Amino acid sequence: MDAARTPAVDNFPLDTDVTGLNELLTGFGGASFKRGLYRIIRASDVADWNARVCLGFPKFAGRITCFGYDWQGTAFATDTWRLEQGEPGVVMFEPGTGKALQIPANVRTFHEVELLEDEDAALAANTYADWRRAGGAEPSYDQCIGYKKPLFLNGKDEIDNLELSDLEVYWHLMGQIIIQTKDLPPGSPVRINLG
Repeated sequence: MDAARTPAVDNFPLDTDVTGLNELLTGFGGASFKRGLYRIIRASDVADWNARVCLGFPKFAGRITCFGYDWQGTAFATDTWRLEQGEPGVVMFEPGTGKALQIPANVRTFHEVELLEDEDAALAANTYADWRRAGGAEPSYDQCIGYKKPLFLNGKDEIDNLELSDLEVYWHLMGQIIIQTKDLPPGSPVRINLG
């Protein structure tokens, strides 16, 4: 855990019925790890995160509980409709690719196995290191490093296509664009209405 980025005091009551999730959010909510690479959501922000994610991925409404996010704003949540070792499985929601990916883990194994054994696959750690070496900023709790042009609109997965963004604004815009483009075949011309 980053020393200057310790958990916030958050006495927000949250009862998720997911083994280990209440303890994670209570004990580490607001904490940053590896200089902004990964963060745990504050318990008081979980409902906002759930709504934020479900804007772009509405089929998950009522079945997810967000618990963390990475430097690119990728959200991690438990999904009560899918079990991993008898507990709700983890889903990774990527606003820059417009994809929801099932992680073969529950909350405990995500933190104890996935993040430790394959940090790059889970958090794009190598790209974050490249971003920082290139002089890119470390995002704060309410920021992310978002794509200027999302990958699902043929943006390039390059440092030059990244910028420091307000997390809420980035997710709101990406959520609307994901919904408006989700059923289009690749290469379709796109006119975005952000109204």
